[in-house]
Amino acid sequence: MKKETIKAGQITIDFLLEAADTNGAAAMFEFTVPAGAKTPLPHYHEHYDETIYGLSGVLTFTVDGKITDINPGETCFIPRGVVHGFDNLKQNDAKGLTIITPALLGPVFFREVADIVNQPGTPDLKKLGMVMAKHGLVPVVPKR
Repeated sequence: MKKETIKAGQITIDFLLEAADTNGAAAMFEFTVPAGAKTPLPHYHEHYDETIYGLSGVLTFTVDGKITDINPGETCFIPRGVVHGFDNLKQNDAKGLTIITPALLGPVFFREVADIVNQPGTPDLKKLGMVMAKHGLVPVVPKR
């Protein structure tokens, strides 16, 4: 059962489970990425792992420098400390299911990000970085 829907920029997050539902063991949400959507900077998580399961469309993940397309029914495991990011490079919307273990990331993070990125104009990257740090995400600026 869907608990909460959060729209952060062009990405929609539908929370299914959070820490209170699983005694802190796991959080789970679906996320929809429109074709060509702006996506978060590459980052890593300090204290939790992330597993992605493709539901529809194709999500292109870069994990530790390796590019992987995740099609429906395919999975990708991202251990804590590993730099990763994602894009939707195809012509159709893509949807994935994310499981966070343990449940150290929840709806509060996405609400705080939405408050920043949903404002008119360019998002305040300093505020965004502070929200990420508060929730255990470390942004990694790509090398040019």
